[in-house]
Amino acid sequence: MRQATRTQWIKCTIAILLYLAFLIWVRSWWGLIVVPFIFDIYITKKIPWSFWKKSKNPTVRSIMSWVDAIVFALVAVYFVNIYIFQNYQIPSSSLEKSLLVGDFLYVSKMSYGPRVPNTPLSMPLAQHTLPVLNTKSYIEWPQWKYKRVPGFGKVKLNDIVVFNFPAGDTVALNDQQRDFYSIAYGEGQRLYPKQIEMDSLTREQQRAVYDLYYNAGRQQILSNPRNYGKVVYRPVDRRENYVKRCVGLPGDTLQIVDGQVMIDGKAIENPENLQFNYFVQTTGPYIPEDMFRELGISKDDQALYDDPTWEETFAQIGLNNHNAQGKMAPIYHLPLTKKMYDTLSGNKKLISKIVMEPEEYAGQMYPLNLYTKWNRNNYGPIWIPAKGATITLTEDNLPIYERCIVAYEGNKLEIKPDGIYINGEKTDQYTFKMDYYWMMGDNRHNSADSRYWGFVPEDHVVGKPIVVWLSLDKDRGWFDGKIRWNRIFKWVD
Repeated sequence: MRQATRTQWIKCTIAILLYLAFLIWVRSWWGLIVVPFIFDIYITKKIPWSFWKKSKNPTVRSIMSWVDAIVFALVAVYFVNIYIFQNYQIPSSSLEKSLLVGDFLYVSKMSYGPRVPNTPLSMPLAQHTLPVLNTKSYIEWPQWKYKRVPGFGKVKLNDIVVFNFPAGDTVALNDQQRDFYSIAYGEGQRLYPKQIEMDSLTREQQRAVYDLYYNAGRQQILSNPRNYGKVVYRPVDRRENYVKRCVGLPGDTLQIVDGQVMIDGKAIENPENLQFNYFVQTTGPYIPEDMFRELGISKDDQALYDDPTWEETFAQIGLNNHNAQGKMAPIYHLPLTKKMYDTLSGNKKLISKIVMEPEEYAGQMYPLNLYTKWNRNNYGPIWIPAKGATITLTEDNLPIYERCIVAYEGNKLEIKPDGIYINGEKTDQYTFKMDYYWMMGDNRHNSADSRYWGFVPEDHVVGKPIVVWLSLDKDRGWFDGKIRWNRIFKWVD
């Protein structure tokens, strides 16, 4: 210690003060055990941290210098990813045209406050699976409880938010794009093809039908690992990252009326580039590729129907234009903003008719175990849980909040002939422990969002996209406009 220079003491003091400030911020005093090691690195030097530098073997020194640099980089990336920002790539078109497939984003963890990881022992830059090795990128022990350190603010209405997929706790590895619960329910329905008239059933009977479908489908998945893959459970911070727009805050009553989101009875402001799916029939010719490029519709979002086998289906929704030879004119299935709709509908020489996609294309809405007749354009009203708020549980609302009570807040819920039991106690009330949010995509008919899998708990919120630092158009080549230069360093609205 006497041999330590003044500079070493200053460096040591600065390092310890910065580290203590970090511990105060994250409110974790277990980190104090690291302080003696920082002191040793700068002052006492009892532990030979750089023993390899004294090796006479140049190969050992070379290899260990690389190992030292890699370990330092991984540790730095680990803490930056957890507490500062994270890179994220837009994988699907659910937020187009606000965010495009191929956009690379910086996601700020500071905006809503970084989460202390549930699974601290994990490999940086890998969400849940190590590439090449195809194994888990994290160790399940230890598991830390949810804690969020102070940030710059809270989630606001219309914020675009990155969060962990709430229904991603259970995953069939060969079908990770869909949530396990919807897959199981759908498989159960296929196993019992006879249509059950739900209108004539009581709530108890409807729940029994759901349990029948889900349990049968779940067993089908578990007994067919070749088709579905292994079924695994993932902790909150290891679930897939999703990005959507927040359209409902804790305590709000949300309703969707003819595609318009209403909060507490008032229409909220729609994103400028809100999209819906339409069937577009031409006067006879095909829509040229240049027009699709001008409209900004990617190849993945284009579907063409010019086969006569579809005539009867489309005639039912009013698309029955034929050419002089009696052949059905081409029909496209496209997501359109209002501006895109106006552009196409105004081209009378090319476009014959545009019809919004019917509701039967939408699929089952949340919650699966409640018969509501809700659909993606007309949904709710539904109250969004707020931390500390107490509700009275009924047959009509229990299916809506059951997943919050059991899966997200860790309670045991039982329904017995004489009532509802939570953690062994009979009750008809519940007080929520967390805030919840309602997330939807701007591409309203091409978005798997809260309408399908429900609320987003506060402990699933990852961060806020700040800026697009790179944008690549997968439909174009490197010398044909693949890089969207006009989107680089574009702030996320």
